[in-house]
Amino acid sequence: MPQVSDAPMPEELSSRHLRTRLLQLAGLVAVVVAIIWIVPGLGSLRHRFDRASAPWLAAGAALELLSTLSYVVVFRAVFCSRMSWRVSYLIGMAEQAANSLLPAGGAGGLALGVWALRKGGVPAGHIARRTVAFFLLTSLANVGTLIVFAAAFAVGILDHDTAPGLTLAFGIAAAAGIALTLSLPAVWTRQAERRDPLSPGSGRLRVGARRALDVLGDGVLDSLSMLRRRSAGVLSGSLGYMAFDIATLGACFQAFGHSPALGVLVVAYLIGQLGGLLPIPGGIGGIEGGLIGVFALYRVPIAESAAAVLAYRALQLWIPGMLGSIAFVALRKTLDREPDSAGFCEPLAEPIDAQRIPRRLAGEAHSDTRRNISSSM
Repeated sequence: MPQVSDAPMPEELSSRHLRTRLLQLAGLVAVVVAIIWIVPGLGSLRHRFDRASAPWLAAGAALELLSTLSYVVVFRAVFCSRMSWRVSYLIGMAEQAANSLLPAGGAGGLALGVWALRKGGVPAGHIARRTVAFFLLTSLANVGTLIVFAAAFAVGILDHDTAPGLTLAFGIAAAAGIALTLSLPAVWTRQAERRDPLSPGSGRLRVGARRALDVLGDGVLDSLSMLRRRSAGVLSGSLGYMAFDIATLGACFQAFGHSPALGVLVVAYLIGQLGGLLPIPGGIGGIEGGLIGVFALYRVPIAESAAAVLAYRALQLWIPGMLGSIAFVALRKTLDREPDSAGFCEPLAEPIDAQRIPRRLAGEAHSDTRRNISSSM
């Protein structure tokens, strides 16, 4: 029987707090709109909004909806493929609302998911390592796509790269990031072989560091295992989450009568999105500035890119923000009515103790453990 957590919901995830953030977001959007329509010198931008293509904007909204649904698909595939689609939708959409509204660089959604899964009876150890795996798998789609497109530019498959140094630098950095991530399981196994067992008097800092390292190692192993199994939910969900979002931006460019080359659109999107790492609600300001700035480096006219990016960001924030807020209210009611609604993901194998396993057998043991996990889900 799953053990349901009675931990209180963090204050920043309360309905009152999220409602306040939603109103603040609405106010900020209103200010931006007022600036565009009132401030002198922005006539070119106003002209483009006046002539925007409604069908293309509607297509962008539909594509953004598909992106948010793809998030739900990969969430369910990573955390528990036996979870009902309804509960998966409620948690996945609520996470995206938190990402849009909380100033946590994307961590707000993960925090909400952790609370909901614990409230629903999923073991803390499973949540911890699958949270790491979820972050890695969704990031891998972006990083891997950046490497592919940078390589395509480098060998001449794609053209119109007006900033080859920027493309190459980020492509190399992405490749180095993947290589570092792939090396973590081996480093973790070697470290686990050498370390001494924790004594009852071990300090909190040492215990916390040991647990964090174990969670990181297990999370990387879980993500690699799911990739080796070619999980349809993981692959389609993570790629769809990114690809439909890029397509939304492309549709917004089309709405304003300008279409960058495919390679420029994809690479500028992937680099510009790094502005979302700033700890501000929904990445507002950071993502817009990052995208417009990177498109400028690729010689996309600033007026066209500013109009397209602002329209894209309105869709990217409001669609998951509104749908996710509604889902969050329904999620709280579901968890109060069915406190073990996610607990049927058990039984789940716990991370094995690599300290007791010879290095040459560690990889096989971890593989067997992961197979047991997948067969139980």
